[in-house]
Amino acid sequence: MQIIPLPAFRDNYIWVLRNDRHAVVVDPGDAEPVLRYLADEGLSLEAILVTHHHSDHVGGLPALLAASPVPVYGPARENIAGISHPVAEGGEVRLPGIDACFKVLDIPGHTAGHVGYYGEGVLFCGDTLFAAGCGRLFEGTPAQMYASLNKLAALPGDTRVYCTHEYTLSNLAFAAAVEPDNTAVIARIATSQALRAADQPTVPFLLAGEFDTNPFLRSDAPAVIRQAEAQAGHALTTPVEVFAAIREWKNRF
Repeated sequence: MQIIPLPAFRDNYIWVLRNDRHAVVVDPGDAEPVLRYLADEGLSLEAILVTHHHSDHVGGLPALLAASPVPVYGPARENIAGISHPVAEGGEVRLPGIDACFKVLDIPGHTAGHVGYYGEGVLFCGDTLFAAGCGRLFEGTPAQMYASLNKLAALPGDTRVYCTHEYTLSNLAFAAAVEPDNTAVIARIATSQALRAADQPTVPFLLAGEFDTNPFLRSDAPAVIRQAEAQAGHALTTPVEVFAAIREWKNRF
């Protein structure tokens, strides 16, 4: 199975999973690049996976389904037109056309019903976990997002993470503000800058690298706690409080 990024909008990635002449698409916010790629490569669309209801993840569904009325898997707790197979925690998505199977994870926070798909050594996490960052809390609480991130953090460190935005450099700029002396962050900035200078994506990334460079997975690090308390203006007693203060700072950054 190959996984191909299709750039969309300003900084989105639509992911195409392909095996032989079969393809599955993840979070198709725009149909046009998908239809063009399928036609150019002679691929047959077999299914669509959706992580959450935002338009830059589902906007392409009507046109894609008009062209190929395939199964669409998406969060059971969100109202998304075109979803034929609602999924939730504990469920599985079997994709025989590309010989792959994914477990469904409930990872709310960015939206109330956000899901992720994990299997084959890869994770499709929509807008929950980004390289060196996490999604805004549009519908969930800090406690929900913190729990969702920790659920993802419990996956094997060699998991390849496929999020859906090229936010890495801006996220690393914030990570450097949170931990100016973090040498892992400094090194990752250099690596990511080189990739972007060569017009290469910084996604996917290995989950293991997030533990050293993602402030939202480092709520127990003394430097992160100090910065969170400075932003909050008072002592913080739990990791969720630290996470919430850092997330609010990122909103203003």
